[in-house]
Amino acid sequence: MPGVGRGDGQGPAVGKLESQIYCIKYTLFCFNIVLWLFGAAVFALCLWICIEPGFNEWMNILQLQKYFIGIYIILIGSIAVMFVTFLGCGSALMENVKLLYAYIISQIASFVFGLVGACVVLDFSTYDSSIQPLIKDVVLRLMNNPQHEGSREILRMVQEGIGCCGADGPMDFLHLNKPLPSECRDSVTGNAHFHGCVDELTWFLESKTGWLAGIVLASCMISVVNAVMSLVLIQAVKKEEDESVTYKN
Repeated sequence: MPGVGRGDGQGPAVGKLESQIYCIKYTLFCFNIVLWLFGAAVFALCLWICIEPGFNEWMNILQLQKYFIGIYIILIGSIAVMFVTFLGCGSALMENVKLLYAYIISQIASFVFGLVGACVVLDFSTYDSSIQPLIKDVVLRLMNNPQHEGSREILRMVQEGIGCCGADGPMDFLHLNKPLPSECRDSVTGNAHFHGCVDELTWFLESKTGWLAGIVLASCMISVVNAVMSLVLIQAVKKEEDESVTYKN
């Protein structure tokens, strides 16, 4: 005697499959909410970095605009992620196979876009990255042009504001046969700052982008999980359709 599923004329196998589909699609729904929150957090952090008073001016003065390349990539990606999550929620709840395939493609694109953005950000904001030679060139150029009032003022602002001395340290001034400026010294102890502006500026940038890169990489991981769950959901929906046809026949 054939078994009855949930009282709707379906077999027990189909009923069990429906329960699994229910679990998968609502798990996917929850993961999309988390991904949306991550996207919103990334968008807010990128926006804060881009419009923070004074920070943009410093980067323009030091000609370090390349730092913003990765920020802009991540900013665009975060906007896309927030829109794509609605596609993920809708396609999962409707169990629409075509939309789920489109969502999988979008998640792969989000993963690649986020990974590229994070790599670019880290390559222009961390220790031993591409940003350090750029900072060193700028600081040395300012040090070698003391007769220019603008260069002298910029160097003073950097060394006072960051608490650094020279490009790699106080010895840079000695090597150039130049006196150690007063802004190179601690205002309390009078001792020269030990670290150069290259290291200090890099650590300053790291503090701004460390959390950002971490959230982006976490979002990339969630995108992979979402893509896998969507693929599992597609297979389950197709199997349910086949089981329903078989049971009816």
